[in-house]
Amino acid sequence: MAQEPSGGSVKLTPFRTLVVAALFGGLAGWLLVVTANAFDLIPPEVPWTAPIGLILVAALVGALAYATHQRIQVRHERIEPQRAVAFLVLGKASALAGALVAGGYFGFALMFLTRLDASAPRDRVIRSAVAVVAGIVLCVMGLLLERACKVPTEPDEGAAGGGAAAGEGGDLEADTRD
Repeated sequence: MAQEPSGGSVKLTPFRTLVVAALFGGLAGWLLVVTANAFDLIPPEVPWTAPIGLILVAALVGALAYATHQRIQVRHERIEPQRAVAFLVLGKASALAGALVAGGYFGFALMFLTRLDASAPRDRVIRSAVAVVAGIVLCVMGLLLERACKVPTEPDEGAAGGGAAAGEGGDLEADTRD
């Protein structure tokens, strides 16, 4: 007997979760420098490709958030359930990854703030600061994508609604009805 799928719900990513992710990232960044110093190793350089890559991913997630917002909330078009769930997961993952990365680069940069007179530590701080901003942008774009999947609670009579619907209390529900 085939059981009919029921619509599930996913809560919006709470701010507290993002703060915890950023704190864990900061701890990891700090620990990287402390561990390198403990073993008399040189801490790694921060390449420019790190913040550039983050900005490119954030731009892609932001473009997807804009397109999803236009499709669901402006034009009231239906979105396939699998796609709605994939967008929700991508938005949540981007928000968490952005917070974690921003915290990691922030913790890494803090260890070099007292040594800005030397070239290498100054470069690490500057590049880490750019990566922190890029991580925050990725986090924001992920949150925007997550919220773009919400459907207006009262769709027009002629519109079939979307594949993702806003539930009570900020829930995001995937509409699995055909």
